[in-house]
Amino acid sequence: MSSARKLADAGRFLISGSGAVYLVLIAIFAIIFANNASFFEPANLMLFVKKAAPLLILAVGQYFVIVAGEFDLSVGSLVGAQVVLAALLIDGQESRTWPVILLMLLGGAAVGLVNGLITTLLKVPSIITTLGMMLVLFGAIRLLTGGAPTGALSEGFRVFGRRGIDDVPLIGQLPWALLIIVAVGAAAVLLMRSSFGRTLVAVGDNEKAAGFAGTRVWWVRTAAFVLSGLSATVAGILVGGFAGVTSQVGDGMEFVAITAVVLGGVVLGGGRGAVLAAIAGALTVESLFTLFTQLSVPSTIRPTAQGLIIIVAVAYASRERSRRHTPHPSPKPPEPNRHSDVALSKE
Repeated sequence: MSSARKLADAGRFLISGSGAVYLVLIAIFAIIFANNASFFEPANLMLFVKKAAPLLILAVGQYFVIVAGEFDLSVGSLVGAQVVLAALLIDGQESRTWPVILLMLLGGAAVGLVNGLITTLLKVPSIITTLGMMLVLFGAIRLLTGGAPTGALSEGFRVFGRRGIDDVPLIGQLPWALLIIVAVGAAAVLLMRSSFGRTLVAVGDNEKAAGFAGTRVWWVRTAAFVLSGLSATVAGILVGGFAGVTSQVGDGMEFVAITAVVLGGVVLGGGRGAVLAAIAGALTVESLFTLFTQLSVPSTIRPTAQGLIIIVAVAYASRERSRRHTPHPSPKPPEPNRHSDVALSKE
């Protein structure tokens, strides 16, 4: 392949939905650096990673559901429910840490399974199913705790969100949260390159065609919801470790995750998008919020920014898809040479 061809392909990638997010991320980091160069000092950068980690993990789970053609609005409430229940069950006792973490993973998978089965077998739209689950979890936790979280998380639980490997050259501490992000991201990439990942994309692109090809559509989409529930559980462990337990933990995280995935070029409706671009979208959103903080922008502007990002990203993706599927007009057949016909008739 010639160098000109490679440059052209790189240019098309950067202006595509998945590629543009990297340009936006670089631009935001450049503005942050110009405004506060100390942000990129190792200690501050690792602190940013700890803060961003839950959203990045949540975006991976949301990616699986969206690329399959569905939505999951319950993940924010699931994060909150997991953290509050963990504090209630652990109550500061180290010996309960790992049994509760295992219980959290089982609970997250169970919520995802229920969402998936209701959506696929009962044919309830996923936006309604997960909205109902969001309200169920929200109300159940408020009923259980009386609106104020009780208990306490153990230090062994919080280590994943706030600690790391100390005395690492150059950076000082390598956060466990960063290692978890790398592990989850690598697993997601490998999963999407497997037959399951290709099937997941095919189901989101054309459900009927995938069904005719022998795919069990209900099983694939249900598995996507289970993966989303597990991702929300991991995100909850990191949130609890970094920020502790509050009554607002997890609030609105589902919409931030959807914003991140859409910003990463993943098409609402399914069938197209890269998991690494979804992670980059989450990193971009978190960087944008950091920039807002540095510029003293009121926090109330965040929902407006999220809404604008979703509208612009979806509009751009729809325009690209329409242009890609617009048939090119076929060339008109050449008109007969009238002068030649007249000459032949005279002969």
